[in-house]
Amino acid sequence: AVTRSSLAFVCVFVLRKPKTKRAKRFLEGRAPKLTEDVKTAMIMKGGNSSLTVTQALKDIYALKKPNAVLFKKKNITRPFEDSTSLEFFSKKSDCSLFLFGSHSKKRPNNLIFGRLFDFHVLDMIELGIEKYISLSDIKSSKCPEGTKPMLVFAGDAFDTDNEYRRLKSLFIDFFRGPAVSAVRLAGLEHVLHFTALEGKIYMRSYRSLLKKSGCRTPRIELEEIGPSFDLVLRRTHLASDDLFKFSHRRPKALKVKKKKNISRDAFGTKFGRVHMQKQDLSKLQTRKMKGLRKRRGAAVAEDKDVQVPKVAKVEG
Repeated sequence: AVTRSSLAFVCVFVLRKPKTKRAKRFLEGRAPKLTEDVKTAMIMKGGNSSLTVTQALKDIYALKKPNAVLFKKKNITRPFEDSTSLEFFSKKSDCSLFLFGSHSKKRPNNLIFGRLFDFHVLDMIELGIEKYISLSDIKSSKCPEGTKPMLVFAGDAFDTDNEYRRLKSLFIDFFRGPAVSAVRLAGLEHVLHFTALEGKIYMRSYRSLLKKSGCRTPRIELEEIGPSFDLVLRRTHLASDDLFKFSHRRPKALKVKKKKNISRDAFGTKFGRVHMQKQDLSKLQTRKMKGLRKRRGAAVAEDKDVQVPKVAKVEG
């Protein structure tokens, strides 16, 4: 007989096999991979949002494209109280990052940056907009869509304070873009600068200009292109240290095996140690040269027992 307590441990899994090739490709795309795809962000606004929040979400979406999904409809939810709707939309759209904008009397012009692990909320950090300049307000040439930005962080708080360190890690995950093996010099044209000073975070966006310098290395100038944010830190929801460490685990297949007896110095020079057995140098075969060969008559001249008769000169 099956007792009531044993029913709690009984799990029934229903595996649905794909009926079409399109469904099969969809499931293969969602399956775990050794090298994961580029992290995609879903950008949405809450039930109440101001014009500042709406325009800020559009500008961040322009920086994040094409690895972002902009939700046009309002979502009546409070992420810090109930995150089930965020997890549902994350699983549906296959996004591991999110940006939620809202506006209220208690927390005006509010932005919530967050990320998910295994379709569950890992970190959430709430930031308030105190000053904002949009992309359209700054009249200058913009960077092309999909440009991988260079991230610069200034301020001791990003290295000392635990919340600011997690915010720095969250910003890197959100804006870093795809991982590339090589970058050409002309592609380094977008700079995102984050400064932590006196309890505020200043976010600036620049375009790097390569000017003539009279030598091989060009002179670099920065031109602000927007958007520009003055943010203040509000509420945080951070994962525990164990869960945060577990989310950084890498598959064993991607771990590089350590090679023995190989080391590098401070300049990157590679050194290898080779272990050899003791050799008998008496049987060592050297290079044969024609100049070291003995002539035929030399062997006869070296013999002391053989006397060479003298021949007298005959005149006449």
